[in-house]
Amino acid sequence: MQLPQNAFKHAIASGKPQIGLWISLCSNFAADVVATAGYDWALLDMEHSPNEVGIALGQMQAFGGTKTVPMVRPMWNDAVVVKRLLDCGASTLLFPMVQSAEEAEAAVRATRYPPHGIRGVSGAQRGNKFGRVTDYFERANDEVCVIVQVETTAALADVTAIAAVDGVDGVFFGPADIGADMGHLGKPMAAEVWDAILPAAEKVRALGKPVGTLVQDASKAADLINSGFMFVACGSDIGLLARGADQLLANVRKEISS
Repeated sequence: MQLPQNAFKHAIASGKPQIGLWISLCSNFAADVVATAGYDWALLDMEHSPNEVGIALGQMQAFGGTKTVPMVRPMWNDAVVVKRLLDCGASTLLFPMVQSAEEAEAAVRATRYPPHGIRGVSGAQRGNKFGRVTDYFERANDEVCVIVQVETTAALADVTAIAAVDGVDGVFFGPADIGADMGHLGKPMAAEVWDAILPAAEKVRALGKPVGTLVQDASKAADLINSGFMFVACGSDIGLLARGADQLLANVRKEISS
């Protein structure tokens, strides 16, 4: 048995846009509900949801056998958590709040076996099908995908150095945190926020690195992809549930005679 290619990593490297969905409901069953919807990737969030490694494992299993690549966002740029997620079978990681080239380098090192990194070695784990993948140690470093998240104005200013780090496969721009840092808390779609993000994204693309983000609007997601963003999440499971529940109740109340 051989290690399969990381479909998400190879897609964004070849210029094929990838549409994603944010997964914040800490449930393998909820992940199973959306797993066959047809998204290219799904972000399993451990930073802003009460998610733990064991739950993330169940969510990854829910996406097994589908064409949707699960991307995991650990709660921090923590080599120990990263090691456990990789052993659980994560192939693509989104590192939050990367502020410098040095922090980007630390993220890459956490995903690589020595001598290129510091990942600890487990001979039998889910990532290598419990030892059945015969070329795992030869290819694991090459197939893991590292996405770093730029979330502050300081990081925007240093984005070229961050993106240029060897082993960084893409840069994700976080408009909510960038907006908060600019004084637009709760207004991630403010024009000033995107006036800062878009030129930074162009700098990253000029280096040949793909860029991505999360928005909560289908039209905006499509516009960003059409303008060169390579991986865009267009909503979240929590958003779909909350807005759907609100809309259903409103629709029923509207039809009730008073």
